[in-house]
Amino acid sequence: VQLQASGGGWVQAGDSLSISCTASARTFSSYTVGWFRQAPGKEREFVAASAIQNNRVYHDDSVKGRFTISRDKAKNTVNLRMNSLKPEDTARYYCAAGRPIISAISNPTAYYYWGQGTQVTVSS
Repeated sequence: VQLQASGGGWVQAGDSLSISCTASARTFSSYTVGWFRQAPGKEREFVAASAIQNNRVYHDDSVKGRFTISRDKAKNTVNLRMNSLKPEDTARYYCAAGRPIISAISNPTAYYYWGQGTQVTVSS
């Protein structure tokens, strides 16, 4: 399973940006896909996930209301739309695929496959 993240870049605080995770149709029809991020010197943290078992989406409280995860089945992508970006959103964003139970959907160790990540930098 190969995941390809794209769409990162440099933006100013308050701007919007969308990043995408692309994989095979089989991957997206079989796995929960999550977005995680990691800033220098910090642990990898959960951002959002699209669950395959109930077709629901989950967002961390830190991004709720600003970020939206969505699954585009026609394009085999999972997108993360990020609005009202803040400097503290600066990180490398990774997409991951796995079959976590819902209670573990925010746990990075519950995901089997990881993309290479895409950098998002938000300046103040």
